[in-house]
Amino acid sequence: MYKNDIKFSLWCDFVERSFLEGEFGDLIEKKIVNAATSNPSIFKSAFLGSPAYAEDKAKLHGKSAKEMYEALAIGDIQRAAKKLLPLYEKGDDGFISIEVDPFLCDDAEATIEEGKRLFKAIGYPNVMIKVPATEEGFIAMEVLLSEGINVNATLIFSDIQTKYCLEAFTRANETLVKKGTKKLPQAVISIFVSRFDRKLDEHFKKIDFVLSRVGIMNAMRAYELIQNAQLPNVRALFASTGVKGDELSPDYYIRELLLPNSINTAPLGTIKAFIGSSKECESIELRSDWIENFFHSLAANGVDMNAVCDELMDEGLSAFKDAFVEILDELK
Repeated sequence: MYKNDIKFSLWCDFVERSFLEGEFGDLIEKKIVNAATSNPSIFKSAFLGSPAYAEDKAKLHGKSAKEMYEALAIGDIQRAAKKLLPLYEKGDDGFISIEVDPFLCDDAEATIEEGKRLFKAIGYPNVMIKVPATEEGFIAMEVLLSEGINVNATLIFSDIQTKYCLEAFTRANETLVKKGTKKLPQAVISIFVSRFDRKLDEHFKKIDFVLSRVGIMNAMRAYELIQNAQLPNVRALFASTGVKGDELSPDYYIRELLLPNSINTAPLGTIKAFIGSSKECESIELRSDWIENFFHSLAANGVDMNAVCDELMDEGLSAFKDAFVEILDELK
C-alpha cells in the first residue's frame, strides 16, 4: 500500500515480459506498487512490440490465434501473480487483473465460463477477472464473485454503472455469507477518468469552462457511491489516469484523486512522475455539494453527461475489441 494513513494503493497499469522479470520486482520491493492491471490494448503493445515473446511464439506455432494469445497472456499473468503473491498473502492487495475476451461483453454465460476457465488456468488466488460493465457483464460479475473469484469491474463511466456493480456485488456477498464463506473475494470498480477530459476540453475552451475537471469530478461521484455502500470487499479503482500532451502535470490524475480507501492504476511513466515529484503527497478533500454544483453547471452549459458516458463506453469497448482483433490477426 503506497499511502498507509489513508489506505491508498498504487497499481501498475502495464504488463510486459521483460518488465515483469526485472523492474516490476523493484517497484514491489520499494513499496511503490502493490498490484497490477492489464487489458487487451496493453497486451497488444507487449505481444506485437516486444522481442521478449519471440521464443514462445515459435513454440506455439500451429495453435489457433486465440490459443496463442491466451498462452502468452496467461504466462505473463502467472509471472505477475507469483511476484505479487507475498503481498496478497499478507493482505496488502497483491492482485493482477486479466480481462475476458471483449467480444463476450453481451453474453453473460460465455463471460462467466471464460472467467472461470482463465482463473483456473492461471492457478493463483490473487488473480482478478476483468469484466466490462455492460448489462450482461453485471450478471457475470455477480456469479464470478459469488463463486469466490476476484472481480475487476471495468469501463465504468457513469453513476448508473457504478450502482449496478454495487448491486451485483451486494447480491454476491449475500450468497457468499449464506455459503459460510469466511474470507470474501475482493472486487474493484474501475472508474475511467482522463477520457472525459480528452473528449470535452476542446469544447470547453470555446465556452471558457474549467478544463480537465470532468473526469476528476465524475470519478469522485462514483467513489462516493462506492464508499457509501460500505461493502467490505469492494473498493474504487481510478483507471485511465495517464496524461497525454503537456498541458497537465504527468501525475495530475493521481494527485487529484488521492482519496481514502481507493486505488489508482497508472501507466509506468505516470507512476515514475508521481514518485519523482517533489510535491507533497496530500489527500484530497471530497465535498458532495461541490460535486453536485459542478454537474449542475455542466448541464447549464449544455453538456449531457448521460450521452457522454454512453459514447465513452462504446469507444472503450471498441478500442479493446480492435486491440484484440489486431493481436489475433498478427498471431495467425
